[in-house]
Amino acid sequence: MAAKPIETLGFIGLGVMGERMCQNLVAKSGKAVFGTDTRRAPVERLAEKGLKACGSIAEVARAADVVFLSLPSGAEVEDVCFGTGGFVETGGRTHTIVDMSTTSVGATRALHARLVGHGITLVDAPVAGMRQRAQDGTLSIMVGGTPETFAAVRPWLAHMGSDVTHCGDVGCGQTVKVLNNMVVFMTVNALAEAITIGRRAGLDAALLFDTMSKGSSDSAALRTPGIKHLVPDHFPEDAFPTDYALKDIRLALELAQESGVKAEAAQHTCALLEATSRAGYGRNYYPAMVKLIKKM
Repeated sequence: MAAKPIETLGFIGLGVMGERMCQNLVAKSGKAVFGTDTRRAPVERLAEKGLKACGSIAEVARAADVVFLSLPSGAEVEDVCFGTGGFVETGGRTHTIVDMSTTSVGATRALHARLVGHGITLVDAPVAGMRQRAQDGTLSIMVGGTPETFAAVRPWLAHMGSDVTHCGDVGCGQTVKVLNNMVVFMTVNALAEAITIGRRAGLDAALLFDTMSKGSSDSAALRTPGIKHLVPDHFPEDAFPTDYALKDIRLALELAQESGVKAEAAQHTCALLEATSRAGYGRNYYPAMVKLIKKM
């Protein structure tokens, strides 16, 4: 079967990550990019850089062959696809939806099966990396879909990420993403415990983590959440928040349960993130979990 044409692109969800990702797509793709968000400010900013600003999802659906989503959760993805004014109801020209959000593996596969009946292919392509990597177009993107679909969307994903990996069929991108995040959160949990123990033992926190970065405990988690945030005790609200981390680790634990794995260490980190959110740090950068460790 001949590949479906890709003449126009779309982007829905212009948040902290999505706006930067869309900006790269607009700047590098050479295609008309139609985009929208519930907030007008990012739409207007990107319109100044070439985005075809749209006032609704339906407007994007009528204009774009392939649409990329960057949304908070699976609930929003479901609504964009099947809600009022969504892709299915609109029946526009969109034939492929690339979900770059982080959502449930099971829900992703179920949504794909439903969309196929309406002539739309769903690809899961969640991302790893913070806002600077989104700005630089160097995200890691984990893709679930057939080899043919991956080949069709890869050139556009490459404008947003320097590492675009085909992980398997639909849902496999989400599987890799939630397990990646589970390990990162558990590592930051360990770092938060280590820095608290070190400080109480009389060590300088910066010296502790700098020395650790030269040994076998070095990691991206040590260098960014650790050195840049745990050391100065700085957990801003405009970074990856505790409540987002909590959503992701719950997705990983859901997958673990389905796989018959207890994942007790991950359960401990999940409980700590829950306590951190209850303590009022739900919007703060998730290494704020250290504040609960200090009180224990």
